[in-house]
Amino acid sequence: MSRKTQRPKRRPIVVVQRPLGTPLSPVQRQVVDRCRALPQLTDPLDAELVVSSAVADVVTDEEFWAGIIEHAVSLPSRRNDRLLRVLAAMLTGRPREWASDAVCPAGPALDVGGSWICDRSIDAGYLALICVYRFVDEHAMVFLIDELSGGMVRKAFVTRDVDVARRRLAEQGPLNEIGAEAAHWLLAKSYDRLDRTPEVRVDSEVRRTRLLAGRRIALAFG
Repeated sequence: MSRKTQRPKRRPIVVVQRPLGTPLSPVQRQVVDRCRALPQLTDPLDAELVVSSAVADVVTDEEFWAGIIEHAVSLPSRRNDRLLRVLAAMLTGRPREWASDAVCPAGPALDVGGSWICDRSIDAGYLALICVYRFVDEHAMVFLIDELSGGMVRKAFVTRDVDVARRRLAEQGPLNEIGAEAAHWLLAKSYDRLDRTPEVRVDSEVRRTRLLAGRRIALAFG
């Protein structure tokens, strides 16, 4: 009997064409690169700060966000998926709708809490405003509004030490509770003045937290 030798069949080489993604401008690429840490972040506030910080020195509009969203959709990855989810939660208007069409917004839900104002406009020329929010834990945003420059926001920061922030503001003057809608109407006007004069020098944290403030203003108005 003779043995037949069977040669192994060679499988054809299949070249997989990976999607290159929608091309980004250098500025858009820089913003996406700044969000590389997103997949490792579990705290929703930390994720918001990363994305908001990524555009702190960038002028954004609908075309800018459309390019980033299209790129993230066309080139799936852990970072792009998380970026889309954060954008679906943070952005407002049509860009938020575009991101939400691709993915579910990142959770948990954000709730608006109380707001307090310290009016030092007569003697010191400014208003201090603290607004409280909640994901699972509370956090606050504190704003300093310069009344001498027409009510423009000059300083802003985020803190998880809500009680400490309220106590320190109360040390500067009477701290009075204000309705959420009235507080965020004041913020909307202040940021609108800043957006119309982007060359004005303000504290770096104002621009670093701009997206956070925009989401919270929209949420307060429903």
